[in-house]
Amino acid sequence: MGRKIRRAWLYSYLSRKIFKLQIISPSGVFLQSDIEELRRRMINAAKEGIKSSYESEEYALIQAVNAINELNKSYNLAFERLSEWFGIYYPEVRISNPSSLSKIVHKIAASEEVDEEEIRQIIGDETSGNVYEKIVKSIGRRMGEEEKKVLLRYTETVDHMEELRETLDVYIKSATQRLLPNTVYLTDNMVAAELLSKAGSLDRLVMMPAGTVQLLGAEKALFKHIKFGSKPPKYGVLFKLPAISAARPDVRGKLARTYSAKIATALKADVISKRFIAPELKAALDKSVERIMSQEPKERKHTQRNMPRERNAERHNNAGREREGRNRDGKEQNYGKGRFRGEERRRNRRKR
Repeated sequence: MGRKIRRAWLYSYLSRKIFKLQIISPSGVFLQSDIEELRRRMINAAKEGIKSSYESEEYALIQAVNAINELNKSYNLAFERLSEWFGIYYPEVRISNPSSLSKIVHKIAASEEVDEEEIRQIIGDETSGNVYEKIVKSIGRRMGEEEKKVLLRYTETVDHMEELRETLDVYIKSATQRLLPNTVYLTDNMVAAELLSKAGSLDRLVMMPAGTVQLLGAEKALFKHIKFGSKPPKYGVLFKLPAISAARPDVRGKLARTYSAKIATALKADVISKRFIAPELKAALDKSVERIMSQEPKERKHTQRNMPRERNAERHNNAGREREGRNRDGKEQNYGKGRFRGEERRRNRRKR
């Protein structure tokens, strides 16, 4: 009985506090129709909450970023497979450009004869003659008719993946310009979109301090540092910025910290105040970067790992001599103790 009273009180409380509806009859009896009404209203409220939470375009941008990252991995694997497959028929030819390789495979699979002018139009004038000679004088196996059909279908799949990458890239650029104009001005479209993807939502990203923004994308290295005591990471996604990746190793951490501080300010302007303050932030950021880059490189401390070879060898030799002396003394002491104990045991036997 007590459980039914508590359940009735809970439904009554929810209805009054959430929906402002009194569903208990004047007699105090809780009706089944009132429970169904409350259930219907709660389901509708949950649906409205879900709908309102996904109204922003940020979630579509997150899915697009994850899609293009996964597609890049699949595209690289598909290109490697196409290059290896093409090497069965023309092992002398090596083409590093996926688009050029795909076009050449189309030309060869569509018609057995290949013109030098067509090769020149695909890969340019510099190496077209060399590639044409290698194709003509190749020692690879002859391509069968069924193999041509399969290879053409696979090449079309690779081309479709490339077109899809371009489409996703165009959408990411336009979406980041709408959602994060200040952040894109300081970094670029892909870095801003990946920061949003790592954070999960704009609200989380805006509330993150600069130190957290700096380490977004380096979660594995951070947890490894916390668990095993390895070196802490200095940057995550921000390492993709040319200003950080091309800098000296001793100033990369400082540059990442400077960028993260300005990015945290730009994010608040993008989401909260909706003001475009990127030129002022960019000017201050350039001054800070110039000041950091003008610092003279620090001399590395000579630890055991990066010590010069001569000093390191001398240190190991000294350590070896000390260890040898300790072992020699230890052996003499042990030998003396053993000899003394042996003589004592022999004297005890004589007494018996």
